[in-house]
Amino acid sequence: MYAIVEIAGQQFKVEKDRTVYTHRLAGEEGAALVFDKVLLVDKGGDVTVGAPIVAGAKITGKIVAHVRGEKVLVFKKKRRKSYQKMNGHRQNLTKVLIESITLK
Repeated sequence: MYAIVEIAGQQFKVEKDRTVYTHRLAGEEGAALVFDKVLLVDKGGDVTVGAPIVAGAKITGKIVAHVRGEKVLVFKKKRRKSYQKMNGHRQNLTKVLIESITLK
């Protein structure tokens, strides 16, 4: 059983007992979360598609940790102008453990 859910403006395919890395969410480590913007639920081949969301469906999860993503290097250069600039960025992420998918 899996579901497509919208978390922090992005869509994720989630399954029970799997982890998902999302943009930083508010809450302490160990806090419970409920996601109710479920767009699609597949229960053993029986697919329910929402218009735009599936009524009565919700995903419960738990914040495992707040982490940072890998460093992305941004390099800019203009040739023959002796201009070059390097910048790095690390995105703040939240590791979420999906505990259950319920469909009423």
